[in-house]
Amino acid sequence: MIKLKNTTFSILLMFGGSLFAQDIAQTTYTEPVVKVSYLDSIKKTFVKDNMAACVDSLWMKELVNLDLYNELNNDIATIDLDQKVDYDLSTELLKQRLAEMDAKSPFNIEYNPGLENIIKSFLKNRKKAYERLMAISEYYFPVFEDALAKQNVPLEIKYLAIVESALNPRAVSRVGATGLWQFMYQTGKQYNLGIDSYVDERIDPLKSSEAAAQYMTNMYKIFGDWDLVLASYNSGPGNVAKAIRRSGGKQNYWNIRKYLPNETAGYVPAFLATMYIYTYHKEHGIVPDRALVKHFQTDTIMVKQQMSFKQLSDLLDIPVSQLQMLNPSYKLNVIPAYKDKMHALRLPLDKIAIFTSNEDKVYAYVTYEASKRERPYSSSLQNLVSRDSARNGDSYVVSKTKYHKVRRGDNLSKIANRYDVSIAEIKRWNKLKGNKAPLGRNLKIVVDERVAIQSKKEKETKPTVMPDTTSSVAVADKQAKSFKEEKVVSFKDVTKYHKVKRGDNLGEIASQYDVSMADIKKWNKLKGNNVQLGQRLKIVTEQRVVTTVKKEIKPERAVAANDRDKEEVADNSPASDYYIVQKGDNLNAIARKYNVSVEDLKKWNNLADNTVKLESKLKVSDIVAGETEVAEQEAPKTEIKTVDYVVQKGDNLGLIAKKNNVAVSDLKEWNELEDDNIQPGDKLVVGKKLVLDNSQPVAERPAKKDKAQKETDEHYLVQKGDSLFSIARKKGISVSDIKKWNGISGNSLKPGMKLKISG
Repeated sequence: MIKLKNTTFSILLMFGGSLFAQDIAQTTYTEPVVKVSYLDSIKKTFVKDNMAACVDSLWMKELVNLDLYNELNNDIATIDLDQKVDYDLSTELLKQRLAEMDAKSPFNIEYNPGLENIIKSFLKNRKKAYERLMAISEYYFPVFEDALAKQNVPLEIKYLAIVESALNPRAVSRVGATGLWQFMYQTGKQYNLGIDSYVDERIDPLKSSEAAAQYMTNMYKIFGDWDLVLASYNSGPGNVAKAIRRSGGKQNYWNIRKYLPNETAGYVPAFLATMYIYTYHKEHGIVPDRALVKHFQTDTIMVKQQMSFKQLSDLLDIPVSQLQMLNPSYKLNVIPAYKDKMHALRLPLDKIAIFTSNEDKVYAYVTYEASKRERPYSSSLQNLVSRDSARNGDSYVVSKTKYHKVRRGDNLSKIANRYDVSIAEIKRWNKLKGNKAPLGRNLKIVVDERVAIQSKKEKETKPTVMPDTTSSVAVADKQAKSFKEEKVVSFKDVTKYHKVKRGDNLGEIASQYDVSMADIKKWNKLKGNNVQLGQRLKIVTEQRVVTTVKKEIKPERAVAANDRDKEEVADNSPASDYYIVQKGDNLNAIARKYNVSVEDLKKWNNLADNTVKLESKLKVSDIVAGETEVAEQEAPKTEIKTVDYVVQKGDNLGLIAKKNNVAVSDLKEWNELEDDNIQPGDKLVVGKKLVLDNSQPVAERPAKKDKAQKETDEHYLVQKGDSLFSIARKKGISVSDIKKWNGISGNSLKPGMKLKISG
């Protein structure tokens, strides 16, 4: 017995021990760590609002369903107002109800058989459609009524949106009319509705309703009758005016209806039938569907940063489809952020509360999402180089400005690839509006280059400065100053005038001067794209100015004699202005390489024939060839200014030319005149003068010139293609001075003539 008890106790002890062990195991168990995303961590800190919006997804679909739009559109286009409809509604009762409606409305609501037929047709065939429309109108009608009331437009016009779009903001007609109020593109722009890649405000209920109310107001000022206003909204004011003329001057819609387009003939009756059904729907047993979303349950907030519907959906736990319904004007499901314009986001009230309470966190998440987007290669490369430099400690990255001369065959993409920059950066640096690379222009390019960091030993050892007996610039001892010549390219705005010729249009004129149509319209205060024959348009273009300056070379940067040969070697790349002749080269090959002609090469390098010497240095650019020497200080700035003259009564080109001591041909050239016709009040350019900027330092008196140099400065040998104006501009003097000093009465010049160019 004792043995049995001991055995039982042992078993219980073992069983209890195992249970205790299980208890210990259970108490020491830890949950696995779950990684929380950035989105979840943001949402956990959101301040929640107690109000909850319960919205049925089927209701969301109903608000953007297109079947109602298609059905009503088809009815209005095909209905026969003369065909009788069998429906239980007495004519006398209908007349009584229409009279009651007429007493309360500014519209002419009078009984006629056509109106009776369309009312009965809608009651018989479209009861279900109107039950659905009455539910949807709970959301849109408050918006319409607010916009119409502000413009003092009859509130009944809200029913027009049912006829136009069946209350579908995304409805698009076969001719492109869009939105609740079916605005065409040009009409939408005319009424300040923004339309671009991101936004189409024709779809925005608020803004399109305001535009529709403004349109109605304008049309009422023309016709003075609201029925005719509705007809003009559908077919245009021109068609209504034609119908009035064809009817012999009658101005009642029902009297001119047969002269209107077929679609418009059924348009006003459909509007009046809709108004009747909304007014007497209970009497006809029409029970509106339940509206789960009403307009006053939503509100708007201005968005400060670009964000997508997907990001908002993730943050606010709201379906993308609901965001689309509440914000239909955003075509790409993205709310853009423009510098000069903010955009509104419409949300249910409870979501507005969450957004405003956590605005900083919302924008932080949007910024975080944007930072994950893949960047262009060039930016990544720059960051990589910067990181390597910081790690290695032996070099650093500096930004340097280079200039690329645009040659034949160049385009922005090719230039961008060559310098490893983006097209957008090139356009920004050079203020380019289009994607064309202007031939001959020097484009500013900012590139990043790695520069070795000098060691302490290198800094202590100064480079040896050697005199260069062959150089045109002497290098003296440490106290002497050395100079180097540099080309400075700048651009200034020049105003020109273009006289509109037959066949001209804004697009062609803009292309001709490499400017945008918008700029031409701004400079000339044009509202539309039309220009008049003979009209003088102001055009502002950029003129390239190249000056050569001499800058001091600091002694520590002077070049040692043993490095001279390296400095003297020209860059034989296609962007260089000089070329060193290599073995096997000839003028034809060099001309092809630099996209210039053989004649230009011979002219720029004073070559008598096509023979070139090995290792000779050739000029391969008209910029280098055309530059003149300047004094050792910075060249003074100059500007060509025009002398204007306003045409008086009795003036002609001959008289004006004589008054201003210029030729008639010059007047025509400067003002782009094709004939001698001018009108009093026209503004003509009658001269051009070179103005010196007095703020620039005056050069030191030059050393006394020798006889040959003095002769060159005082006289000019006329070349082929020269004109008095071109010589005057080149020498910085006036045409009248050249004529006076040389006793010239006309404007004719012959090559080889020797002109005095100094008084």
